[in-house]
Amino acid sequence: MKILFYNHTGTVSGAERILLLALKKLNRQRFEPLVVCPASGTLAVEVNKLGIACQSLEQLEARFTIRIDFLIKYVFSFYQTIKQLRGQILAANPNLIHANSVRAGLVASVASVGTGIPIFWHLHDEMPRHPLSTAIRWFVALSTRTHLVSTCQAVADNFRGIVLRLFGKHIPLRIVENAIELEKFTPNPATRREIREKLRLSENGFVVGIVGLITPRKGQLGLIRAFGQAQKQMPESTLLIVGAPMFNQDHLYLQELEKNVEQFGLKERVQFLGLRNDVAAVMQAFDVLVVNSKSEALVIVAIEAMASGTPVIATTVGGIKEMITHQVNGWLIPYGNEQLLKEALIALRQKPEMRRMFAANGREVVASRLHADRFINELEAFFVQYGQPPEQKGKLLLAEH
Repeated sequence: MKILFYNHTGTVSGAERILLLALKKLNRQRFEPLVVCPASGTLAVEVNKLGIACQSLEQLEARFTIRIDFLIKYVFSFYQTIKQLRGQILAANPNLIHANSVRAGLVASVASVGTGIPIFWHLHDEMPRHPLSTAIRWFVALSTRTHLVSTCQAVADNFRGIVLRLFGKHIPLRIVENAIELEKFTPNPATRREIREKLRLSENGFVVGIVGLITPRKGQLGLIRAFGQAQKQMPESTLLIVGAPMFNQDHLYLQELEKNVEQFGLKERVQFLGLRNDVAAVMQAFDVLVVNSKSEALVIVAIEAMASGTPVIATTVGGIKEMITHQVNGWLIPYGNEQLLKEALIALRQKPEMRRMFAANGREVVASRLHADRFINELEAFFVQYGQPPEQKGKLLLAEH
C-alpha cells in the first residue's frame, strides 16, 4: 500500500516528530511511504536519513487571522501549494494520503479532488474559536473521503464541535495517542551528572525545566514569575528554559522573558538554553518539568519526561488530563494560576518522596500506553481499515492536461 505523507511545513516541532516516528516504525513490507514537504527546514533532512523518498514543494503560508491583507496572501499561498501537490499526487497515485495537520488536510483534500483517494487528517492541536474553524468543520462534514486521526480525546472533541457531532457522524475517527521510543528516555544517573556539570549546576540543587517553542501559549512568562516568587523557599534552585522563537512576533516574547528575569533578579538562576538536539539528555538534569501551556494535546515533552523519571507539573488543558492524574503520576494546576504553580514548585522541592512516586508511576503509564509499538500498530490498522487496497485501486478518475 503506497502512502503519500504530506506536511505543510519543513520545520520540525511536535507534530513533525510524531510523523518521523511513524515513518521510522512503518512496516515497509506492507507500506510504501512517500513524503512531500517544503525543502526549507530540517524535516526533509530527517526523512532522507530514514531512507524514504522525499519530494519538495512551496512552504504553505497560512494562519488564523481576521486581517484581510493577510487572508489574501494566505489564499494565494494555498492556491500555489495545492497546484504543486496535485501534480505530485497524480504522479505518485497513492492508495491513501496522510496529511499531518489541519492545514495539510485542507490542501491535500482540495489537491486530490476527483481522485477518490482517502485522506487521513492527523489532528495534533485544538482549533481556536474562529469563523474559519467552523468553515473547516463544514468542509470535513461534507467530505466522503476524510478520515480523522486524533492524538487524544480532547483534540477529537474540540475538532468535532457542534457541526461534526450533528452532521459528520459518517466520518471515521480513531484516537492514536502520541508516543515515544521508550528506550531513548531511560533514567540515567551518569547522564544527569554530565549535563549538570556542563551547565555548571550543583548535584544537589533543585532544577526546574520547561521545553518548547518560545511563544506566549507555552507559558514561559508565567513560570518565570512563579519561580521568582518561590525563591525564598527554594534555595539553590535553577530554571532551565529550552527552546527558541519560530513564528510571528515570538522573538518579542523572548525579549519580554529576558526583561522579567532581570526584574526579578534571576539572572544567576535562569538559563536560556535555546534549541537543543539533546533534549533527552537535558531532561535527565531536571528535578521537575513544567508544562505551563494554554493549550496542548497529548504533549510529547511530558511523555518524554515521564519516561525519563522526571516529575511533571502541568496545566489542566487539552489531553494532559488524559495522561496525568493529579498527585499520582504528576501535579496538575489550572492554566494562568501563578500562585498554584508557585505552590506546586515549592511542594515538589520539599518532598523528594513525592517526586520519586511521580517518577515511578509516570514511567509505568508511558510503558503501558504511550510507547512506539502501540502507536504504529494502531495507526497501521486504521490505514488498512479505510485505505484503498492496492488490488482495488485503478487509475485516477481525473488526469492532468
